[in-house]
Amino acid sequence: MKILSCAFNMDTACVELKFADSSTISIDTIAVENEVASNMYERSELDYLIYNDPAAYADLILNGNPEAYLKIVTEYKPLD
Repeated sequence: MKILSCAFNMDTACVELKFADSSTISIDTIAVENEVASNMYERSELDYLIYNDPAAYADLILNGNPEAYLKIVTEYKPLD
């Protein structure tokens, strides 16, 4: 399926994908964060993707392993 557009909708807090066959997928980012991210550092990593690369975020959630991704990319910096 060919993706025509992918964008974060701030009104619904969803990443929305529109396909060539006129179907759509809406990913509830809050629900994903509640299920996948266990701390503020992991949430921050997901937020970065949501705002800066929603297509990569959608690919990660629909086709990837978000838990493994977060283990690899998250830097834990304790607050002093």
